[in-house]
Amino acid sequence: MKTNIGISEDNRKKVTAILETLLADEFVLYTKTLKAHWNLEGHDFHTKHVFFEEHYNAIKLFTDSVAERIRKLGHYAPGTLKEFLELTHLTEKYQGDNTSHDYIKALLEDHDTIIQFIRENISKVDEDFKDAGSGDFLTGLMQEHEEMAWMLRATIAK
Repeated sequence: MKTNIGISEDNRKKVTAILETLLADEFVLYTKTLKAHWNLEGHDFHTKHVFFEEHYNAIKLFTDSVAERIRKLGHYAPGTLKEFLELTHLTEKYQGDNTSHDYIKALLEDHDTIIQFIRENISKVDEDFKDAGSGDFLTGLMQEHEEMAWMLRATIAK
């Protein structure tokens, strides 16, 4: 059945394109956080192992929320690794050691990239594309990433 929610098809397509990129970014970040959880070594292993688990569980929920937002707009969410790697702003490559400091630094950069992407698109989605619901959704998601980035940043502060 046709989606008729008061947003033009053209605007829904534009919002969906932003959300598809965000979904890819979330999935890549989820995978990188899993890698940190699995491969971490060092004196702080247990506490950071649990810390990364909390983070990847939260990001998993973000990923699902973004995909469901795409569906609410009447479009289908990308769902293959190939699609995610073509759409993401992030790199899947990790250059650091298996220490909490190196993993946290890399994950923090990814959170900051996602925050900046969301911030750049909120008013466009809300005002230009007339989708206040997706604008509010993006604002809430940005706040979640800001909190996670704060926790990561505070963990490696000197």
